[in-house]
Amino acid sequence: MRSKNYGSDPLAGDWRRPRKGQIPEVPAEPELVVEDAGSGFCGAVVGCGKEGVTLEDRFGRRRLFPLEPAAFLLDGEPVTLVRPAAPGQGAARSASGSLLVRGHTARVARGSRIYVEGRHDAELVEKIWGHDLRVEGVVVEYLEGVDDLPAIVADFGPGPGRRLGVLVDHLVPGSKESRIAAQVSASAHVLVVGHPFVDVWAAVKSERLGIRAWPQVPKGVPWKEGVLTELGWDRDTGAAWQRILGRVRGYGDLEPELLGRVEELIDFVTAPGTGQV
Repeated sequence: MRSKNYGSDPLAGDWRRPRKGQIPEVPAEPELVVEDAGSGFCGAVVGCGKEGVTLEDRFGRRRLFPLEPAAFLLDGEPVTLVRPAAPGQGAARSASGSLLVRGHTARVARGSRIYVEGRHDAELVEKIWGHDLRVEGVVVEYLEGVDDLPAIVADFGPGPGRRLGVLVDHLVPGSKESRIAAQVSASAHVLVVGHPFVDVWAAVKSERLGIRAWPQVPKGVPWKEGVLTELGWDRDTGAAWQRILGRVRGYGDLEPELLGRVEELIDFVTAPGTGQV
């Protein structure tokens, strides 16, 4: 169901990109954010037909563009937009890119688990990998931070048939998170991986929100609050997160540093012999 090419480097490139020299064809799905290479107009897809594709920018302005080869930029790279396949055409895929398994009943939960730091992490994992996790019988729980991770792991009691995978924010050398992760990484039945972002919000590609990049927040300022201030959004982190999450439609909306780590955890807790409860 998943690519095994996640690699060991959390800063590795996106393995799903085409080989150098190829111009990929990308379905013009609703909410896909692209830039017209000729005019620089950047917006989300709101319609696609025989006449072309309609984009809407962050100010609500709409423009129609023809579906010409290599006419658009996606994450700064040239792409050719094509009309999405009609319902029932082609192999149906989940938001993670895996083949969609239709008509299945939820598998009995495994003894193994995946823990993530907070509610937003859990909601993002559910939105992209929820189908895969239900097929595999994997439960995702959130920790509300990693400060108590050693005690949480000890209480879980990892062992054969009961693996624990943990996704940590801001897991970079020298960070508090890296020191905590080192305390629980000795067991062969525990895998702690992480991404370099201060918060999982930043794992969503900024282009999906119609901004060039996530703001740089000064030291000493809470990251989420600083982001909201810089973007001019209301200081309601819950509403802001729903706005961000609403722009996420599939794996292509997330940074590869997060994609690879989640797939690595799913493979770890579903390896042969891990069993079910």
